[in-house]
Amino acid sequence: MASAGSSLGAGEAERPHPRPFLIGVSGGTASGKSTVCEKIMELLGQNEVDHHQRKLIILSQDRFYKVLTAEQKAKALKGQYNFDHPGAFDNDLMHTTLKNIVEGKTVEVPTYDFVTHSRLAETTVVYPADVVLFEGILVFYNQDIRDMFHLRLFVDTDSDVRLSRRVLRDMKRGRDLEQILTQYTTFVKPAFEEFCLPTKKYADVIIPRGVDNMVAINLIVQHIQDILNGDICKWQRGAMNGHGRTYKRSFPEQAEGSTMLTASKRSHLESSSRPH
Repeated sequence: MASAGSSLGAGEAERPHPRPFLIGVSGGTASGKSTVCEKIMELLGQNEVDHHQRKLIILSQDRFYKVLTAEQKAKALKGQYNFDHPGAFDNDLMHTTLKNIVEGKTVEVPTYDFVTHSRLAETTVVYPADVVLFEGILVFYNQDIRDMFHLRLFVDTDSDVRLSRRVLRDMKRGRDLEQILTQYTTFVKPAFEEFCLPTKKYADVIIPRGVDNMVAINLIVQHIQDILNGDICKWQRGAMNGHGRTYKRSFPEQAEGSTMLTASKRSHLESSSRPH
């Protein structure tokens, strides 16, 4: 991504580029989605590449929170607004942005301020890339958006681990422990069970323990490396027309050191930057 406040040059958004491979990364709050994405980028050496030249980019669903009304913002500041509900996201803008990304266009994405709970005037330019990682708690919830992904990953982390991470993270941000726990039990946990967890069934690959599961991370990195090397044909799904996917990849069940992905049934490997 480019830095915030950038603006697109004349005709930049309309100039087509090769279509990228779009990967969705979901999981509960503080499951390690962002960390997994960052680790993948690090292992591929893309974190040291200039934004304009990156072959792999990370985009967060958090950028697409709706603009809150004055009443909703007042609730948010008290920890009484449900940011984990599907209705908290601007799904129309999210769908349009991803559609343009898949079509190989340069796009502008919103910048959201989680301190004031408001969308800023500045936007961030996302340049075309070969692979796009789109992470968030509900990236698989909306079918129109879900069907756009060529590969779906679900980071599956123990609920106690996620809660402890969230408490430590939010306390470092200066939030009150009681408010953190009240919000978790009132909104976060129920929303996870109702909206996020059921989308786990749509995942092609489930990653227990998040970034600690380096077997899974390395296999995914090899998968993406094959795409970046141009060996993309065997990874492509059928036409993305809402009729499902015609080809799946999953982790092998033997040979731990193997770096190959084989076509078979979905396999489990044993075992964030949320704004709230």
